[in-house]
Amino acid sequence: MRNKKIPWRPFSKKVKKAQGPKKTHVPFRLDFLFFIVFVLFTALVVRLSYLQINQHDEFVQIVEKGQKSVIEENAPRGFIYDSKGKVLVGNKANQAILYTRSSGMTAEDIKKVSEQIVDLIHIEPEKLSARDQKDYWLSDPKELKKAEAKLTVSDKLNSKGEQLSAGDLYKKMVDKVDVKDIELSDKEKQVATVFKKINGAYALQPVIVKNKDVTPEEIAVVGENTASIPGLSAGTDWEREYPEKDQLRSILGTVSTEKQGLPEEKAEKYLKKGYKINDRVGLSYLEEAYENDLKGKKGESEIVTDKNQKITSKKETKAGEKGDNVVLTIDLEFQKKVQEILENNYNGLIQSGKAEFSEGAYVVVTEPATGNVLSMNGVRKDPKTGELQDDTLGTINQAFVPGSSIKAATVMSGYQNNIISGNETMVDEPLVFQGGLTKSSLFNHYSAIPLTTTQALEVSSNVYMMKIALGMMGTSYSPNMSMPIRTDVFGTLRDTYEQFGLGTKTGIDLPKEGVGFINKQYKDKDGNYIPGIMGNLLDLSFGNYDTYTPMQLNQYVATVANGGTRVAPHVVKGVYGNNDTGSLGEVKKPIETKVLNKIEGQDAEFELIKQGMYQVVNGPMGTGHALQGASLPIAAKTGTAETFAGGQEVINSTIVGYAPYDNPQIAVSVILPHIKDDDNGANTAVLREVVNAYAETNNKQ
Repeated sequence: MRNKKIPWRPFSKKVKKAQGPKKTHVPFRLDFLFFIVFVLFTALVVRLSYLQINQHDEFVQIVEKGQKSVIEENAPRGFIYDSKGKVLVGNKANQAILYTRSSGMTAEDIKKVSEQIVDLIHIEPEKLSARDQKDYWLSDPKELKKAEAKLTVSDKLNSKGEQLSAGDLYKKMVDKVDVKDIELSDKEKQVATVFKKINGAYALQPVIVKNKDVTPEEIAVVGENTASIPGLSAGTDWEREYPEKDQLRSILGTVSTEKQGLPEEKAEKYLKKGYKINDRVGLSYLEEAYENDLKGKKGESEIVTDKNQKITSKKETKAGEKGDNVVLTIDLEFQKKVQEILENNYNGLIQSGKAEFSEGAYVVVTEPATGNVLSMNGVRKDPKTGELQDDTLGTINQAFVPGSSIKAATVMSGYQNNIISGNETMVDEPLVFQGGLTKSSLFNHYSAIPLTTTQALEVSSNVYMMKIALGMMGTSYSPNMSMPIRTDVFGTLRDTYEQFGLGTKTGIDLPKEGVGFINKQYKDKDGNYIPGIMGNLLDLSFGNYDTYTPMQLNQYVATVANGGTRVAPHVVKGVYGNNDTGSLGEVKKPIETKVLNKIEGQDAEFELIKQGMYQVVNGPMGTGHALQGASLPIAAKTGTAETFAGGQEVINSTIVGYAPYDNPQIAVSVILPHIKDDDNGANTAVLREVVNAYAETNNKQ
């Protein structure tokens, strides 16, 4: 096969011209940028050279001189006043010796400072724990070295074989010290006391070295030595004082000491708010509830530390400011009068032998329309000595079976559930049930007496209330009947009671309020109904089953007085500022009336209930005739609950009322628990005297 001949085609060949080295085309802007960077870098080098060479000595002096820091110092709390401006809780200023710990201090440094302080002022030795003694002992480098020598190789390692941190290693050394080997002289105990306080303080935070019995001479000598002992200073400290002694102490609350600082269970919350661990805070009741208002605004001091972080000087730059003040709704003058009334009548029961099994007595007085608490009084009898002690808190956390005083709420439940209407008549008669259970009113064990609603309240008919409850069960009374198992009616009655404040929190502005005992267990562990449970429901209807606090009873009668408006009681009138002299200033945060609920559409029914309570005092068969002739006309409801104490049958004698009955200004509740009888009418005597005292105090006679 012949190869195919490819035809020849002429072509032209381009010849490259000889070229020099290839040029890089850098944009002008990039060149300019490089130039700017070069200039700036050159300027930086020149400036650094100037600082290092020309200003070297100046900066060395600054470092040697130290640096400035601002520290905060405690300020006094605000006061608590009664409604008329009388101080209930104030501050007692004390001269104090303080020390501000430097951040670079070692245990040895702290010991030396403590020795210097003890040489200047008298220190009363405090009780030292075993750990306190060991820490002080190990502040001596020799003793620390001895303890360290006792550590084995394994002591210095953790479970993973890693070297322990300095803190954990120190704990090991503490364990190697036997407290029995520590013997401290009297002076060493003083030094150890100061050491403990400074050692437990945070760096750059003042700690009180002494605030009791500080003499003018000690203040002077401290002032003379602040230069030689940097961080040492004289100042003032404060502690809560109570000009009226024990009056209302339990609701006023307490404040932690500097030693206690923040309560452990709430420390995290306070630290997030900017508190320091050793800050004093309210621990209970009003001091705790109004902590944000009562706490003062901290002062500031400027401290200078040297290159070793040791304080060289300290100067106050901003004085602390006293906290805002809390003003109560309670008039101390009236409070004292009510307290005297309560104690006199209760002592009368004790002297007559009627209070042998009684633990105390309680009275609450409020303004129905506003919820202002005008007086809350409680006394508790010491079971050993028989002496009376303050139990103001018992008005919100002690609960008792109230008896007939709550019948107005049962009547309202009858209206709300369409069991009765208007001033309906029902027959009061002994009720006999299947199995022989008999229940009757205290005033009527044999007869059949027709009673209207207002009359039922006037004579305190148990049967009228029980027939309301039977109606709620869907039945009416007939002799020897068996009651249907309708435990749901417990809830029906209690729903109405709660609208009056019975069996629920009143909303008072104090913590730890109780709600009484409300039994909702109707079956045993096997699921069978508890025998007699429906009989208990009948007892509930006339106030002989659930328990309520004196404050709950007061809110209940105040709700009646208000025609169905339930208002939260409150003991604080408002938060007030300070005037130019640091005393009570203008109101900053008034406490407004808080309506919790209203019982709507029952105006006519409330008028009937109020008429019944008026008849308790003024009706021909009323149980509260002793209240007639008081300085202000009273409407009331008495109560007698049968109960047990000390293995004996006793009663709770109660009464609730408001005055004047046609324009209520005060509501009063009284509970005299576990007395043998109320034949002398102590409950009505207390209510009458309280109303008279209110009229006298407020010039309303």
